[in-house]
Amino acid sequence: MGTFKHFYHKNYDERLSIISNFADLNNQEVDEFANSKNQKNNSLIENYITDYSLPEGIAVNFIINGFNKVAPMVTEEPSVIAAASNGARMFSKSDGLHAKVISHNLTGQIIIKTDNYNLLYGYVKNHYAELLRTANNAHKSIIDHGGGAKKIHVRKLDEHYCSLDLFVDVAEAMGANIINSMLEALASFISTNHNENILMSILSNYSIDSLVRVTGKVPFAQLGKNGISGENVAKKIVEASHIAQIDPYRAATHNKGIMNGIDAFVMAMGNDWRAVESGVHAYASRNGSYQGLSKFTIEDGALFGEMTIPLSLGFVGGATKVLPKVKVNQKIAKVQSKNELMQMAAAVGLSQNLAALKALVTEGIQKGHMNLQLKSLAMSAGANDEELAHVVDKLRQLANPNLQDAQTIIKKLRK
Repeated sequence: MGTFKHFYHKNYDERLSIISNFADLNNQEVDEFANSKNQKNNSLIENYITDYSLPEGIAVNFIINGFNKVAPMVTEEPSVIAAASNGARMFSKSDGLHAKVISHNLTGQIIIKTDNYNLLYGYVKNHYAELLRTANNAHKSIIDHGGGAKKIHVRKLDEHYCSLDLFVDVAEAMGANIINSMLEALASFISTNHNENILMSILSNYSIDSLVRVTGKVPFAQLGKNGISGENVAKKIVEASHIAQIDPYRAATHNKGIMNGIDAFVMAMGNDWRAVESGVHAYASRNGSYQGLSKFTIEDGALFGEMTIPLSLGFVGGATKVLPKVKVNQKIAKVQSKNELMQMAAAVGLSQNLAALKALVTEGIQKGHMNLQLKSLAMSAGANDEELAHVVDKLRQLANPNLQDAQTIIKKLRK
């Protein structure tokens, strides 16, 4: 372990040399890292070594609240962008998707060790305005942007611990630093003036007060597939949606499909997809069991989809400042505020979900996946752009194509 002593103090070349020796990298592998470095990112994270690139594509066909939209998406998984575009197209054949932000307050906690919940509750109730003022004084600039601390709740966790929950409108920002500053100031005030034993103060990614709802209808005519009528496909989608409500095994994969779309869009927008995942999955368990996030029903001769999820996103600050493509992606998506960002992320998720459910109850999920997986296989075998279509076509004719098959096809093609 001595090799890595004070590793974070080393300059870029020294770090790369140490890693190269440790992992026995050859010159080509070292060059792969060195040629992808970005000096700006050397200051963004600790122990920087290279840039790790993921593909970005554009999902199309969205109509959200009456406006035509496209969604930049960053993902390495085949079929995600195609599915989002397909789902959006089906929704667009009615009047598109409708999304509304219900609330966008960030939540934070002060964990207090106390055996007297009633005394703490009484103190907060009697000093409510003063406590809010203390929180706002810790970050006065947020008031100028229309935000600020909005409410405080006290929850009893068990016989020894309580949580003082602070809800803050962080305006257009991501807000982690804002709310953490407020929490620490509030914790200090409570500790000093009420002699409480404070364990810790930290934001919560369970963004129960930052919710967005999205809905959309699909005419039966858009759903027919493989000899199954559109109405019957709709009924099957409703059944599949129901299974995700009663079975956590299915719900986990159901929600993963939704997050395929949301995560890819959130990444393109420079936001923290890990925080989004954490909050969304916690919300899926809010009723005591893990359930599907979306629900489909049949209403007025059409398939109706709806979903309410927590999305704590920011339009300014954080990575949006230092990753130049974020601003370009905001222009491509035509989002100009946090509310629009939340609305579009939810719309992408529901569209992704619709396409996946339709595939599941008609042709099965694997057919669509395999078409794109074959492209990945051909590329892994070394096929260039001109060869790709031919190689994929040949692979499609095989029962269980593998890398060696792809390499053989390429070799024959190049003779």
